[in-house]
Amino acid sequence: MALPQEFEQRMERLLGEEYPAFREALARPQARGLRVSPLKITPEAFAAQAPFTLTPVPWAREGFFYPETERPGRHPYYDAGVYYIQEPSAMAVGALADAQPGERVLDLCAAPGGKTTHLAGRMQGKGVLVANEIHAGRAAILAQSIERMGISNCIVCNETPERLAKRFPHFFDKIVVDAPCSGEGMFRKDDNPAQTEWTTDLPAFCAERQAGILDCAAQMLRGGGKLIYSTCTFAPEEDEGSLSHFLERHPAFEMVQMEHPPAAFSPARPEWVENANPATANAFRLWPHKLDGEGHFVAVLRRTDAAAGDVAKLHRKLAKKEQEMLETAKQLLLEHVKQLPEDSFVELRKEKLFLVPEDCMLDVSGLRVKSCGVELGTCKKNRLEPAHALSHALPIDAFHRVCELHVADGSAESYLRGETFPYDGEKGWTVVTADSFALGWGKAANGMMKNHYPKGLRWVGKQEGKTR
Repeated sequence: MALPQEFEQRMERLLGEEYPAFREALARPQARGLRVSPLKITPEAFAAQAPFTLTPVPWAREGFFYPETERPGRHPYYDAGVYYIQEPSAMAVGALADAQPGERVLDLCAAPGGKTTHLAGRMQGKGVLVANEIHAGRAAILAQSIERMGISNCIVCNETPERLAKRFPHFFDKIVVDAPCSGEGMFRKDDNPAQTEWTTDLPAFCAERQAGILDCAAQMLRGGGKLIYSTCTFAPEEDEGSLSHFLERHPAFEMVQMEHPPAAFSPARPEWVENANPATANAFRLWPHKLDGEGHFVAVLRRTDAAAGDVAKLHRKLAKKEQEMLETAKQLLLEHVKQLPEDSFVELRKEKLFLVPEDCMLDVSGLRVKSCGVELGTCKKNRLEPAHALSHALPIDAFHRVCELHVADGSAESYLRGETFPYDGEKGWTVVTADSFALGWGKAANGMMKNHYPKGLRWVGKQEGKTR
């Protein structure tokens, strides 16, 4: 692997006698991992029935390594949202954040969704998760990840950190900042542009941008809350340096020392940064020559003061005609589902129906919001056409009609290719599953199941997704 000469010289100077092992690690194939969604199945149960060769990731209870020869991203379980393909070192961020049910959590730089979906799995649908991405195209990809994983309690925003900070002062219990960085830790990942885009000036440029993002995050964290900062770079100015400068600017924050860090995690190296705060040694560096994964840096900080704030709840008063339309839509919805989750609201936005958990009923007016809650369906002439998102967001036993397909006989793959198939079950909209994991909708009539899997997601020309 050809690396930028200036990068190699810097790393050799910093690592000393460790450098040959580091350089050799970058020449080896990358580690590959998947992270099971506890919203669908427990990691233990999945490992017992998985069609792949899995080895646990020590630092993330939901994570597993899989061999390079296997392709879980090209399997019906992937489309069902049973797991997320994620680089193993990156799983450390969600594991250290350890979001809990009922918390208010922000993933400030969220696309493509690896950290967000990890946080959501641990929250178990309780509390509110705000996932933000400043770039519109990447925000759309993030929203698709949320839908595929069946996450209901997430608000996806396409905003600047500054505008979010004004709307959510001292509001969140936990904030994850997986900061934009020079990407040095991902140099050996397949098809990664980080090598060709890297310059000697890039780390300093990124560190300046990280400072602004972290300052906004500080404004949004409540007293006693935790800020989880991470990068996928080895550059000291972006890691220990960014942390040290943040602690100087924000004396209300302190580093959190992990009681039992995984053996593979190495302490941060404040001695690599001039005048670095020694407390940054409580952060962690994940090295490719010390574990099966790419380069990563992770730190947990706590806000020690009593800062507290809130956001107005959204309770829009409906006109009589709007209320009548909503009640009609809800009755039509019950033709497809037996019941909806408690502590949730059903909203009618134009002709579309949405399920919004109570904790997500926040006033986000004026913000660019890609999605909020779960799209349930579209009202069309006294009927409701169910949305793809609905099939993934509720447990299988919540639906009136279910058609069970299987991976072993190829029927699940046929459905994902958009094929129609014979079916002698009850007529009507039906959730189609792969080994009891929901894939999408079909509509049964006249002994056939018409395929309603979204055309843009079908396996024709589909490539295995690669995510950070």
